Order: sequence, then structure tokens, then C-alpha cells
Amino acid sequence: MSDQIVVVDPRDRLDLLKSLASEVRIRILDLLNREGPKNVNQVAEELDLPQSTISANIQVLVDVGLIETKSRKARKGSQKVCYSTFTELVIAFKDREPQKHRDVIEVAMPLGLYTRCEVTAPCGLCSREGVIGLLDVPDTFLDPDRMRAGLLWFTRGFIEYQFPNNATLANVNVAAVELALELSSEVPGTAKDWPSDITIAINGHEIDTWTAPADYGDKRGKHTPDWWKLAGSQYGDLKIWRVTNKGTFRDGVKVSNCSLGDLELARHRSIRVRVGVKDDARHPGGINIFGNGFGNHSTDIVLRLLNSESAARPLTKA
Repeated sequence: MSDQIVVVDPRDRLDLLKSLASEVRIRILDLLNREGPKNVNQVAEELDLPQSTISANIQVLVDVGLIETKSRKARKGSQKVCYSTFTELVIAFKDREPQKHRDVIEVAMPLGLYTRCEVTAPCGLCSREGVIGLLDVPDTFLDPDRMRAGLLWFTRGFIEYQFPNNATLANVNVAAVELALELSSEVPGTAKDWPSDITIAINGHEIDTWTAPADYGDKRGKHTPDWWKLAGSQYGDLKIWRVTNKGTFRDGVKVSNCSLGDLELARHRSIRVRVGVKDDARHPGGINIFGNGFGNHSTDIVLRLLNSESAARPLTKA
């Protein structure tokens, strides 16, 4: 695990703050952050405390989300391994100013929360814990467990997300729409030279077709879980599209004339984002999309609505 920063507003998470009011629990978190995952017996041995004490305190930390546990095979049966869910914990009072005064309105959409899909095999979905449903069965994309997906892939077709048009709700003028996601091409296994034409559409207008160069497998993704074999897709490229009154830009370079006016945001209560590989694509090399718990960025699909000041700033992948 790397760079998992958790920001906690004390007004919302009093239970989490109470869980930290214990020297034993602080020592447990410190140990897991310094030395990585351990089972209960190992933690008890390292801290020189009874196993029953460690188990009870670990359960408190699990209940508030500061520790996750996973079962792993042991010599006899299985053992419960404990993982810290963060590398840095920040206690801060978050800004609760109404959205209409902000220069950026951002919505992060979980990978599996698409509203429409039409995909062809090979295809599949995974969470941080394991495979969801059946591999290479397109109907699995309708499985309710898709909400936990951190990685999905398919050969041709599309998935579509419906974002709330919060600018309309807040009566804010939008100068640009920005979309960010991590993605790659898809081949059984991996391939460093495997181009695929991935098309992005917003509100029914195709804003760009980007040729993903590869299905990366040269090294493990920074956030890709250990159970996912190295022979599988590991990470993608983080791409940022920005649609303005002057056209559409990908990573700061103009790629099409589709402009903000074409999206007709004022007419819609939602913003539809479609990502896919078309049947007539010149390079129909499939697609991987990486979400939380996979890839190099562990990010949701992010849509930002920017005002004129924010839209004038350069694109950033921070």
C-alpha cells in the first residue's frame, strides 16, 4: 500500500476519533504502518500483549475502517491477516461552504456504478478481494456486486455513467467539463505493443478517440492487490479530458472541436459519460479501466465542473 491519505472531519466521525483514544490501538496502527500486514498472533508477539487483548482492539479498528482483515491459507486452515487502510490520517474540519461558491464542483464515481453497459467477451470485473461473478460472461456486468469493482475489462462495447449535473442544482456557470480516469488496452495476459482505440462521449457527443498503446504488465501496479497475478493487467495511463468553449483537450492538447456548447449542460439534469471501443475501431484492442484498489492511481472516475478561473489553469494529474 502507498499514499493512502484519509481525511477525517471530526464532526462526522466521532466514532473514529474515539477508537484512537487508546495506547494499544495506536501501537497496533503504528506497527502495521511501519512493518506491513500481520496476523493477530504476530501483532500480539510484537507488542508483547495477550492475543485476546489484540483481537478485541483490532475489531474496534476494523469497525471504524482503519484496519481491514483478509483470510489467508495457513498450514492448518486459514489465518486472519490485518492491513492498515491508510498511510496518513488527517483530522480536519472540511469546508462546508455551499457548492455555488466553489470554483470546482467534483464528483468521484465508483468504477462499478455505471448505469448502462453493452460489452463483449473476453470481459470481467474484480474487486480488491477477488473476481466478481463469472469471467467472460457479459451478464456479470449486471451483477449487484459490480458496485465493489476496482478493475473491469471488455473487448468491444461500452459502459456509461450518469453524473449529477450539480452546476445546474447550484446555479453555477460552467466554463469547462473535465474527466479523469486510468485506462489501458486489453489483451489476454499483457502486451507492451497492443493499441486500442478508446472512444469517450459526453451527453451523446463523441469528444475524442484515444489510442491506448499497451496493456501494461512490466511491473505490478502501485495499488494492484497481491492476489492479482502479475500476468494480468497491472495499471493504465491516467488521462484527463477537458471540454471548453474552444474545443476538447486531452492532457492539454486539443484533440477535437467538440465544445462545451455541444454538451448542452443547461438542458440536462445529469451528465452522461460513455467509455468504450466501437465495433468499427481501427484498433479494436479492448479496454481496461482501473478504479479504487487497482492500478497506479487508485482513483474513481472523476468528473469536474470548472468555472472560468479554474478552466484557465493548466491540466494537472495531481
